[in-house]
Amino acid sequence: MWCVSTFRSVSQRKLFGNSQFIRSRAVSALTQLTPCYSDSSADESISIPDKSDTKIDDPVWELNSCGVIEILNNLKKEPISALQIFRQLKERGFKHDVGTYVAIIRILCYWGMDMKLDSVLLEVIKSRKEHLGFDISDLFEALVEGLNVEGSNLLARALEAMVKAFVSVGMFDEAIDTLFQTTRRGFGVSLLACNYLLNRLVECGKVDMAVAMYKQLTRLGLSPNVYTYGIVIKAFCRKGTLEEAVDVFEKMEEAGVTPNNFTYSTYLEGLCSHGRSDLGYQVLIAWSRESVPMDAYAYTAVLRGFVNENKLKEAEEVLLKMEEHGLMPDQFCYGALIRGYCEVGNIIKALAFHNEMAAKNIRTNCVIVSSILQCLCQIGMFGEAVDQFKSFNDLGIYLDEIAYNVAIDALCKLGKVEEAVRLLDEMRCKKMVPDVVNYTTLINGCCLAGRVSCALDLLEEMEQNGLMPDIVTYNVLAGG
Repeated sequence: MWCVSTFRSVSQRKLFGNSQFIRSRAVSALTQLTPCYSDSSADESISIPDKSDTKIDDPVWELNSCGVIEILNNLKKEPISALQIFRQLKERGFKHDVGTYVAIIRILCYWGMDMKLDSVLLEVIKSRKEHLGFDISDLFEALVEGLNVEGSNLLARALEAMVKAFVSVGMFDEAIDTLFQTTRRGFGVSLLACNYLLNRLVECGKVDMAVAMYKQLTRLGLSPNVYTYGIVIKAFCRKGTLEEAVDVFEKMEEAGVTPNNFTYSTYLEGLCSHGRSDLGYQVLIAWSRESVPMDAYAYTAVLRGFVNENKLKEAEEVLLKMEEHGLMPDQFCYGALIRGYCEVGNIIKALAFHNEMAAKNIRTNCVIVSSILQCLCQIGMFGEAVDQFKSFNDLGIYLDEIAYNVAIDALCKLGKVEEAVRLLDEMRCKKMVPDVVNYTTLINGCCLAGRVSCALDLLEEMEQNGLMPDIVTYNVLAGG
């Protein structure tokens, strides 16, 4: 069993069953609209007469809410068909109300069609009340009353989807209110919805809100799982209250919940992001000695921490420890080290680690390549930067606009403006769109070479392509 003391020492109206009598013409419309359903074709088209081709007294256009609910209920075993009918009616001008929305939500919940359910709820949330004729709170009440009759599982699924829909459009207050309303009505809190909401709050920087919500939910009887605890640890680490993060580990131990790789890595990343990579490394080594399962991400978090603190020797040591424990470093580990050595101008070390990557068949990427090219230019090795760019290009490594810009700048510094212009043409051939920075770099090269007319031509081309010159571009031109 893991132990908290290890790192202590080193440092949350019923809508169905009472429907009105359906008029005969609504039943007639049901006969017209009932489609053929096939499990093999989720996108099969359901034919509904176009309003322009339908007489004004055609039954399909005189359906009321009860008629549509009856149609959907008759299609409850054919969810795809029911959803297509629901949407095509809307396209043909029928105005759905709370009752018809609850009817389709019930069907989607029953069949576990979560993505379709999400899209329906998003549709409600994004539409204003005046467009729908009802508010989202009305739908919530109807769901609680209607779905609770049929079982708590359907209701839980619907409310989870509602929380996710609110979160996806940044309506965090409404999402939290939905969760707490369910508890006030005596329903259990959806742990899945809770974790989703907590995590999005933390990722969006609303850390205090996430912590307050977690504390309130635990007071209301929420039983967190390992993911809940991990998210809360991440929240405390983002705040910089690392002791409170340790307290969460203690609560996990008391609750009999074993941390996983995400939990451990989150805490280590928190230490390193606050300039305490030395402590993070000590915790990592201590956990390793206790046979705590650590994945590559935990080592990478510490390695990056050391690089950010410019402790490159220590970062190399983490890389070696990682390999000693049977974990293969990836491009993110090597990329961090290469970036660190490039930032201090040690191109020899950077290239050595890049060669080591290649020897281990670890793919490089344009971010790593750009770091190397920029370092070569910063130390005045423009010719070598161009040669490296060509070498990477010949190897088929994807080079982005930043890498091309470095190469264009290097060529301009060498006075090879024509070659730099050809690189701009090469970008276009590769379906890349040169931006303001690329043009400004080339304009600067033309000015340095005394080719002001060429620079002005590039400015005109830039504007024709819909790019607005910035203050840097005009300063370059003014200097030229």
